[in-house]
Amino acid sequence: MTADVLTADRPLPAPRRDWGAALRALRRLLRNKEDTRQVFEIMRALSGDSTNKCYQRLCSTLQGGRIAYERQEFAHRLMDDAWLDTFPQGSVGAAYRHFIRSQQISADGLADVSREGAGEIDAPHPVAWMGRRIRDVHDVWHVLSGYGRDGLGEACLVAFSYPQTRSLGWALIALGAISRTRGGRYPYVRAIWQGYQR
Repeated sequence: MTADVLTADRPLPAPRRDWGAALRALRRLLRNKEDTRQVFEIMRALSGDSTNKCYQRLCSTLQGGRIAYERQEFAHRLMDDAWLDTFPQGSVGAAYRHFIRSQQISADGLADVSREGAGEIDAPHPVAWMGRRIRDVHDVWHVLSGYGRDGLGEACLVAFSYPQTRSLGWALIALGAISRTRGGRYPYVRAIWQGYQR
């Protein structure tokens, strides 16, 4: 099915979970935590219908329904320097602005990596839009949670992301990170577990 035939009146097919592909991508990610493409490979392999369920949850609230109806691309807003500069000091927006500028990262950079090997990430479909929204909120969650971009911070954030999205990919990455802790040192395992509990 191609992106041009996917519309809001046709369901976006939930991909079958591919544990083999997910585990191969996890091994590559554990060898090189900077290889963000592997995160998206894992997510594609294990997302199942979690994104559809996230979209349904979003639509179940008044404000969420409005956001879903407007279907604004969050990455476009996050790349708008003039918009980001309107946030006053002490706001989440200002903290996000400082985070991306100090880390020299961008929402577009993450979006570009997500498109490598992706089939329908840019499809004009509400569930595909929700997938992009989840992708784009990742760095906002860094700001809100206080987790950094180092290995432990990312592991804690993916553990935090699992209960938010119920996508098994996040759980697998968190478990993979736990398996890599030197001798299972308790503070690291505890920190990742705390990320999940938050």
